[in-house]
Amino acid sequence: MATPQIHKEAWKKSSYSAANGDCIEVARPSDEVIAVRDSKDPKGPILSFTKESWASFVAAAQQGAFPAA
Repeated sequence: MATPQIHKEAWKKSSYSAANGDCIEVARPSDEVIAVRDSKDPKGPILSFTKESWASFVAAAQQGAFPAA
């Protein structure tokens, strides 16, 4: 899936993010696409998800499907 151009103001980092830099940023460049990137590497790769697959991931994370290592 191609990710549309995203302006730097569109990226959001969680208010729960720690100061250690281990964060992701999320943007919504269109109604159908959720974009995710590593906040330490803003010029690095961007992952793109449909809104449905992103909602499934978030729901699974909230239910503890991905325990911290």
